[in-house]
Amino acid sequence: MESASQALEATSYFEVERLCIQAMGLARRVSDFDRMARIVLPLQEARRQRRHMALDAGFSIVVTELPERGQVFQPGCYLLKPPLIAADARMFREAIFEQNVPAVILTREPRTSSGRWPVVAVTSDRSFRAQIEPPKVDGIELADDVGPDAGWFMRAVEMVGDAGIAKLKPSDPAVFRVDDLWEMMQALPEHEKMAQRFAEECRLAKTEPKPDKLRRRGLFEDLGGF
Repeated sequence: MESASQALEATSYFEVERLCIQAMGLARRVSDFDRMARIVLPLQEARRQRRHMALDAGFSIVVTELPERGQVFQPGCYLLKPPLIAADARMFREAIFEQNVPAVILTREPRTSSGRWPVVAVTSDRSFRAQIEPPKVDGIELADDVGPDAGWFMRAVEMVGDAGIAKLKPSDPAVFRVDDLWEMMQALPEHEKMAQRFAEECRLAKTEPKPDKLRRRGLFEDLGGF
C-alpha cells in the first residue's frame, strides 16, 4: 500500500489498481476488514480518475466481436451488444486494462417490449441489470451501431450498479456482503457507490462474529443475459 500511495502521487492509476487488488487479496485472506476498508480508498480514487479519462476522451463505439490478439485500443466508452454477452465483458476489460487504456465498458441485451435496453454486468455466479432508455439526440434515437455519449454511459453505470447493491441481502452476515460487493466492483469498476458501501460493510464485518458455517450459494444464474 505504500507503493500504491506512491503510484497514486505519480498518477500511475493502473499500477495503483493492480497493487490495491493484490493487497485486498492478502487482507481478505486473514479477514483484516479494517485494512480492507482503507485499501479501497486509493482504489476508488484510481478508478475515478480512469473513468474521467475515458469519458473525457470523446470516443464511443458499439462492439459486436471479442478483441483480436494484439488489438490496440483507444481511451473511451465501449458498449458490447449481441452476439456478445455480459460474460464477454470481463475478457474485453482485461484486454484493455493490460494496455493501460482508460475505458468504460458496458454490455446491453436485446431491446425489451418496453423499448428499453437491459444493461447487465456479471460476477462469477450472478448477474445484475437495469433497463435503460436507448440513447437519443434531440429526441431521436441513435442508430443501433452508434455509440452513446458519455452522459448515457454514466447514467447506465449508476443504474446498473444501484441494481447490484439492491441485491445484497440484509439478512446475510456483513462478510458475505463484503465478498459480494468485491465481486460486483470488478464487474462494474466505474460505480463509486459500490466502493463506498464496500468500506461500510468491511467496518461492520470487523465488529460481527465470524459466521459459524460456510456460505452456500444456489445454482449459477443465467450469465448469458439473454
